Amino acid sequence: MTAVQPILRDDLESRMRQLGEAAKAAAFALATAPSDAKDAALRAAAQALRANRDGLLEANAHDMEAASAKGLSAAMLDRLKLDEARVETIAKGLEDIAELPDPVGAMLAEWDRPNGLRIARVRVPLGVIGIIYESRPNVTADAGGLCLKAGNAAILRGGSESFHSSTAIAQAMAEGLRAAGLPEAAIQLVPTRNRAAVGLMLGMTEHIDVIVPRGGRSLIERVAAESRIPVFKHLDGICHVYLHAAADPEKACAVTLNSKMRRTGVCGAAETLLVDRAAAARLLPPVLDDLIAAGCEVRGDEATRALDSRVLPATEEDWRTEYLDAIIAVRQVDGVEQAITHINAYGSHHTESIVTEDEGAAARFFAAVDSGILLHNASTQFADGGEFGMGAEIGISTGKLHARGPVGAEQLTSYKYLVRGAGQVRP
Repeated sequence: MTAVQPILRDDLESRMRQLGEAAKAAAFALATAPSDAKDAALRAAAQALRANRDGLLEANAHDMEAASAKGLSAAMLDRLKLDEARVETIAKGLEDIAELPDPVGAMLAEWDRPNGLRIARVRVPLGVIGIIYESRPNVTADAGGLCLKAGNAAILRGGSESFHSSTAIAQAMAEGLRAAGLPEAAIQLVPTRNRAAVGLMLGMTEHIDVIVPRGGRSLIERVAAESRIPVFKHLDGICHVYLHAAADPEKACAVTLNSKMRRTGVCGAAETLLVDRAAAARLLPPVLDDLIAAGCEVRGDEATRALDSRVLPATEEDWRTEYLDAIIAVRQVDGVEQAITHINAYGSHHTESIVTEDEGAAARFFAAVDSGILLHNASTQFADGGEFGMGAEIGISTGKLHARGPVGAEQLTSYKYLVRGAGQVRP
């Protein structure tokens, strides 16, 4: 594991400016880089990760030991942990990004004007993207890889918990860029744990075009409040599963259990279960049995507690809580309209699922729920760019401008207009 020299506080502003200047120059080169070169860099980085797997796992073990000593929750430790399978998943994710179509230069629209002008709208990179994230070291590869695919340079500021893991991954990304003849400054990791680096990034308007924060509420709220740069915002993952009266009982059990318990620490994990009151006595008991058997704590309203004495009382705050743990809140509702009202009022506009065999109810749910990702008879844990065929994603945007839902390579582009004439002048 290569050591990273600490940066003195007095030198931090200068160092961040150097990162920004290098990223800006790299972004200029990447904007016109051939697709083959970008893809070659991604594949070479994947091979470098595999070749240095033992070193990466050693770095991760160092991070895990420190995180355990700090008393991080089990969910946070799960986000941080790498093993051989997860390293392979990271490497395969880079190769999947390489297989995606290059969004840069794609024709979005083309038309002719009566005066003979030919106008085209084409995709172009955003420029330099700053990504600020916590715990999950795989974001170093996912974010760097997607930015590269879309012709953008990336400045990555990982969490202090994943510092050594992220450094090892960033070194593999640099190897890939070097092998493909692309500037290594295209993907840079801020080489310090100093929290002041985040504040400096948020003011680097001359060097960074977009900020993407990925982490807990405190991080997102700080970025949203302080950034002088446009932000792709992802606040909480307060995701819902709604069991409609026409739900198939087997699907209700399978979708609910997977949505909550597959990985409790991811943003697509379900935090609230809504159930139609008219069908609760039929649908809920086996669902609650499965959840409790899997080690999930269930908190419910009075009607739900009347069905099962193991259910603890829910409070108003439970409907607004992202647990990121083996806890779920359960509420009974009077039909699809009340479910929609609850989700729009308490949710974070992230991901929601309806379980029903009634296509009309599903259509109403899809039309009226104001979230970035909606599913019918499927687990909320599919809220992931890789599962959408996007190779990977930097995060799930819960905002409404520019990008919404999974932010993949295509969402990391803008567009410009190309106008071709034959000497026309405006009268």
